[in-house]
Amino acid sequence: MKLYDLPPSPNARRVRIFIAEKGLDIPLHPVDMMAGENKSPEYLAKNPLGKMPLLELDDGRCIAESAAICRYLEELHPDPPLMGRDAIDRALVEMWHRRMELELLNPMISVFVHTAEMWQGRVVQIPQLAEVSREQVQARMAWLDEELKGREYIAGDSYTVADIAAQCAFVMGKAAVGIRIPEDMSGLSQWWSRVTSRPTARA
Repeated sequence: MKLYDLPPSPNARRVRIFIAEKGLDIPLHPVDMMAGENKSPEYLAKNPLGKMPLLELDDGRCIAESAAICRYLEELHPDPPLMGRDAIDRALVEMWHRRMELELLNPMISVFVHTAEMWQGRVVQIPQLAEVSREQVQARMAWLDEELKGREYIAGDSYTVADIAAQCAFVMGKAAVGIRIPEDMSGLSQWWSRVTSRPTARA
């Protein structure tokens, strides 16, 4: 199998970190979105939406969407468990994973898409939507800071895909839109130090 990758993408980063945490060796095939490689007939035959990441299996079948790719790899390689150990644990990890996507990662991407120069002419940029999304991120950071006080990781006592999703959101926030974790948010700041010190953080 191989992974069609978009190096700056937080969703592609989520899969790369997941792969690294599993200790897997999956070849990466970077796709040059700015050059339109993702809109070529060859790539659209694999993913009609033209998005990355995309996991191509040995038999030619393709799995798009980062959460789906992570789920597939978890089923094949359950250790270390990154999506829960039993029914309730899996449900809680999924709950927190979805929260990190909906409440942090997606709004962070929205700020970027609606403000960045690279998206001019590619999408209809709405500055007001970027501002609303920025305000949502700030509010959710305060909420997550409180949730993290008293526990090491987002879904409990172990590192999971929920942490990976939030980690990717904050990497993008810091690098692309100037959103950083305030130092006075101790729960969130301590969590950030833990996750970014992992060997897989630069995947």
